Amino acid sequence: MKTRALLALTLSAAALAGCSTTMGGRTAPVDVTRYHLSQPIPAGTLALQPAPSGASGPEAQLYMDAVAETLRGMGFSPVENAATADYLATVDFRRTDRGQVRTRPPVTIGLGGGSFGGNVGVGGGASVGIGSKTRTVYASELAVQLRRRGDDTVIWEGKATTEALGAADGTQPTDTATRLANALFKGFPGQSGITITVK
Repeated sequence: MKTRALLALTLSAAALAGCSTTMGGRTAPVDVTRYHLSQPIPAGTLALQPAPSGASGPEAQLYMDAVAETLRGMGFSPVENAATADYLATVDFRRTDRGQVRTRPPVTIGLGGGSFGGNVGVGGGASVGIGSKTRTVYASELAVQLRRRGDDTVIWEGKATTEALGAADGTQPTDTATRLANALFKGFPGQSGITITVK
């Protein structure tokens, strides 16, 4: 019956609205862990460099730029010459394939005792999904280590990770780089040894 079909469509839409994956404009949270010496870290000049064994290329540069921009907003001044910087920031970025999932279809029609076209009855409480897709789950990780250049002491380090479905809203490399950098330095220097979740 029409009422039963409409009810099934309404319930399906409600379930999708409550889904916590990166769909419908919502993004997955970021897990952040920081470690430091529990000493003040005054703003100053810093030089950024990629981790020796980290990723390279245009996408990795996006993360370098996102870290530089975030730190600039906190009062640090990125410089090109490491020999004159107060701090050295080593940036590491990794993006890995975590497997595939089949997403829920945008439309689900419930069938149970109704009749469609030509009075053909369908029973058993079945449901038919229309438009489901198989998507890859990607894990993105940003790690930054901050050293005092004068004595080469590591004074702060942190890691931010998140997962997202490929081709979903908010999963473009630029968006992810900005989200991870902002989450990593939120409340800098943060509580040492504690993992927080930033939504």
